[in-house]
Amino acid sequence: MACQLDDKDALERFKRLRQLDDRHQFSLCCADLAQAARFAQIPNAAFRLMKSLVPGPFTFILKASKEVPRRLQQPKRKTIGIRLPDNPIALALVAALGEPLVTATLLLPGDDEPLSDPYDIRERLANQVDMVVDGGTLDTEPTTVVDLTEDSPSIVRQGKGVVPGL
Repeated sequence: MACQLDDKDALERFKRLRQLDDRHQFSLCCADLAQAARFAQIPNAAFRLMKSLVPGPFTFILKASKEVPRRLQQPKRKTIGIRLPDNPIALALVAALGEPLVTATLLLPGDDEPLSDPYDIRERLANQVDMVVDGGTLDTEPTTVVDLTEDSPSIVRQGKGVVPGL
């Protein structure tokens, strides 16, 4: 699930659909590390680690830069998730917009697994979203979430991605 960075209404629909509170950690889908560095504070060691792992199935938690609207930051920690996926459709959308997309997993309340089939998504959400992009059925294994806000990186959630040495 994704929307433009400055689309407040779409973000509110995200929150309603997923029943999210204001503490939810949103992520930005970025085209590359240069774009990510505009929206997150990336220390040298974190940059080197990220560079060795992307593009791929990782979400990196970093301190948000001043470019990130407050409504997208985790309120207490002032952090933002950063994704640099290897999905060509997501990357094409980010390139066309010239800015990151706000993203969240499409895990609806009461569901055990995120929605991943475009036909199911269209059937369940057609009247609640602006569009459904059919890129085929997606992998439902979650990304590995790596917290890079401290001196030493830590795994918050082990998912599809493997971080050597952690």
